[in-house]
Amino acid sequence: MIGLATAFVAQVLRISVPYALAATGGAFSERGGVINIGLEGIILAGAFGTAAGTLATGSPWLGVLFGVGAGILIAALHAAITVGAKADQILSGLALNLLVLGGTRGLLRLLYDSSSNSPRFEGFAPLAYVARFTGDAAVPGGAAATGPGAPFEGLLLLVGHPLFLLGAGGIILAQVLLFGTGFGLSLRAAGDGPRALDGAGISVSRVRAAGVLLSGVFGGAAGAWLALEQHMFTDGMSGGRGYIALAAMIVGKWRPLAGATACLLFGAAEALQMRVPSGVIPTQFLQMLPYVVTILALAGWIGRSTAPARLGEPYDREEGR
Repeated sequence: MIGLATAFVAQVLRISVPYALAATGGAFSERGGVINIGLEGIILAGAFGTAAGTLATGSPWLGVLFGVGAGILIAALHAAITVGAKADQILSGLALNLLVLGGTRGLLRLLYDSSSNSPRFEGFAPLAYVARFTGDAAVPGGAAATGPGAPFEGLLLLVGHPLFLLGAGGIILAQVLLFGTGFGLSLRAAGDGPRALDGAGISVSRVRAAGVLLSGVFGGAAGAWLALEQHMFTDGMSGGRGYIALAAMIVGKWRPLAGATACLLFGAAEALQMRVPSGVIPTQFLQMLPYVVTILALAGWIGRSTAPARLGEPYDREEGR
């Protein structure tokens, strides 16, 4: 029973990681006043960049850097279109999602002669202390253990995953950056009162662009997690996670830690979908479960959440708005 419970907790946490990272990125963008529907494309670009980088270099660490870089590139395009050209933010995000979806398909064919997936690659190995605790003889240092931690093996392997540690630390750092620093104050002012920020001599456009670029960092990291967990890139593997992450961000009231916590709800729904025997409930209903939870969460929380006052509104300095 303990083993089943800890395995379920580990699965929920593992599933929730890309949602939480993307939701954190969305909080940076939208706190600055820029709607970021393009999170879906940023995640997908991050996943492809990670796969391509890992396959090219043989290093998952370099693959993560490629993935984050790809996420930043898509976010930079969104910033240029919405902050620079002051175009419609929702249309920009949707267009970028379509661009990335088609672009990754084309690159799959060009680089790997496949329309569905990249070749497999190795990810990160479990940390030695986890292997010693669980008695995993397949990992150096693991054979000496007697394996008393076997029921907790999945949870320990997850907690010891380098990207999990970096992601958790990044979300905490994001909370501090957004609510405990001068930059965070400026970013929140860009979304709530850009005219006052401009009057203080701080460029609204630069602050907003910085928030969008940070969404690229976290969204690219979310894609990196997906690619390294599956050890390959598959066509459309973001699977709507960017949209669900935006819902979690709203439930979390545009706060990184609260949004990451809300992601556990969506992770639990997806994990439950995988664990319920298909004969008990029709498969189609199980596949709907994460999205039904998303709709219910939004219906119950969106009225209680107050969005940044100038969210979605381009700032025109000449008009003072």
